[in-house]
Amino acid sequence: MKIRLAILENDKSYLNRIASVFSTKYTDRLEIYSFTERDQAFRALEDTRVDVFLAGETFKIDKQELPSRCGFAYLVDSPDVESLWGEQSICKYQKAELIYKQILNIFSEKMAAVTGKISENRGKVVAFTGAAGGVGCSVAAAAYAIYLAGKGKKPVYLNFEALGNADSYFSGEGQGNFSDIIYAVKSRKTNLSMKLESISKRDPSGVCFFSGPGNALDMLELNIIEIGEIIRDLAVSCGYSHVVLDVGIPFCRELAQIFRHCDDVVLVSDGVRETNRKTEKMVSALEILERQGGERSAYDLSLLYNRFGSRTSQKMEGVKIRELGGIKRFEGYSAAQLSAQIAKLDVFAGLE
Repeated sequence: MKIRLAILENDKSYLNRIASVFSTKYTDRLEIYSFTERDQAFRALEDTRVDVFLAGETFKIDKQELPSRCGFAYLVDSPDVESLWGEQSICKYQKAELIYKQILNIFSEKMAAVTGKISENRGKVVAFTGAAGGVGCSVAAAAYAIYLAGKGKKPVYLNFEALGNADSYFSGEGQGNFSDIIYAVKSRKTNLSMKLESISKRDPSGVCFFSGPGNALDMLELNIIEIGEIIRDLAVSCGYSHVVLDVGIPFCRELAQIFRHCDDVVLVSDGVRETNRKTEKMVSALEILERQGGERSAYDLSLLYNRFGSRTSQKMEGVKIRELGGIKRFEGYSAAQLSAQIAKLDVFAGLE
């Protein structure tokens, strides 16, 4: 599905430049109409059923004249101008990708009822979790996402921990954070797939991610059905090759239900006796839940040892699941540096 975008701008040089960039980079996503005359632009709004209308700041637009289905924003010169004449504004002198994402955001808010797959290929969903805290689930998940990006894949990293923060591992330009996603899925006022794409950021490593919520309490508002919707949209509608979930939350039935959306679930252990004991109990509990449900879950269960030390750690003998390998303890690295180091190892080869 293409978004019909109309741009009204009296700077012909800029208009030609942005139309050319959009037509080249987003030829399968945008249908561009460009105008320098107000009357021509307004005729096109009806004739071509434009979805999003952008107007230069020299044109004062009365939104009452716009079709109700049409989203609108001003194109302004300064990045410090967040609104103009009471309407949303977009700085026109920024990366085309950032302008495009703001267009998606406008479209998603206007087209909440629009559904349908943007990509027919479902991405692989891989979850990282642990039976005990402090074993490095988040670092391992972030490292796996970086590993995939290094292999030419298009992964997205998603942290479902209430106090988790993807910004500890990744950085990228863009607006908004995961609170905007939570509002979108709960309010039903926006198209979730479009909102997810518009809020995502891209790390220099190639990993896409969402900045953590503005308020940690927002994560607690999501229920299991809404979490499932977010996972499905990322896997089906957003064109990602892999959805990497960081779900280092306490074991419960809801966690097991999240796993039912996954292709692979990776249990992370540091090999310490107490952690291993908890991991064994977790595997046993998952098997019981499967029997109670009357069917075998579709996901494959794997074991990854992290922060493994020869003096303090040992492998589990009583758990018969695939073992990915072990990661030694690293000292003196930041979270981002540590995930980048682990991504260079071969422990994730079995998850591609």
